[in-house]
Amino acid sequence: MNYDWSWSIFGQRSLDGVHTFLESILIGTGWTLALALCAWIFALGLGLLFGIGRTVPNKALRLLSGIYVEFFRGIPLLVQMFLWYFVMPEVIPSQMGNAIKGLPAPWAQFLPALACLSLYQGAHVTEIVRSGVQSVARGQKNAAVAMGFSFAQVYRYVILPQAFRLVVPPLTSQMMSTVKSSSVAMTIGLLELTGAARSMQEFSFHVFEAFSAATLIYLVLNVTVVQSVRRLDRLHH
Repeated sequence: MNYDWSWSIFGQRSLDGVHTFLESILIGTGWTLALALCAWIFALGLGLLFGIGRTVPNKALRLLSGIYVEFFRGIPLLVQMFLWYFVMPEVIPSQMGNAIKGLPAPWAQFLPALACLSLYQGAHVTEIVRSGVQSVARGQKNAAVAMGFSFAQVYRYVILPQAFRLVVPPLTSQMMSTVKSSSVAMTIGLLELTGAARSMQEFSFHVFEAFSAATLIYLVLNVTVVQSVRRLDRLHH
């Protein structure tokens, strides 16, 4: 049986009866970008906080940071997504849980997905930041202390600027991973890019067209991420 490829399918009405399949794919792309960008901002903040926490002399901070990393890196992302969406509203105070469950779509799916992806990626960024900080020569820290720098000033003016230059490549890869990992939100009903492509495939049976479009868009998004980071890195230098 020959498969009849028809790219005109993108101009037909999608399942919602309002948008075309092309518009639905583009809306899904918008949700992918929103989820990945917001999650990456939170992940960077968490990674910086706990990454520094893993390198300070304070044992309690190192322990807390270590627990965070091992917990969120040790559980599969899909399992965490289900926990945030199905379990968390049931274990938090009922008033708050009911408010979360009562949110309209797609926010009822977007917010749990954002929390999940932020914490998961933040654990990976933590290890990247930790390795960057520990790669800075110890003698530079000692020299800064000898010059009268406080602990915070040593990190702010000596260690972190050098560490960030070292971790740009792995952070770029992690940002690309955040874009790709956002597709897991499809499993809780968020119609991001992969979810929109799957919806198109199930409704129209045009599997090749749906996932070819999704593949191309993911490729464009990740190439854009790489080129943007490279340009920022060149401007910094």
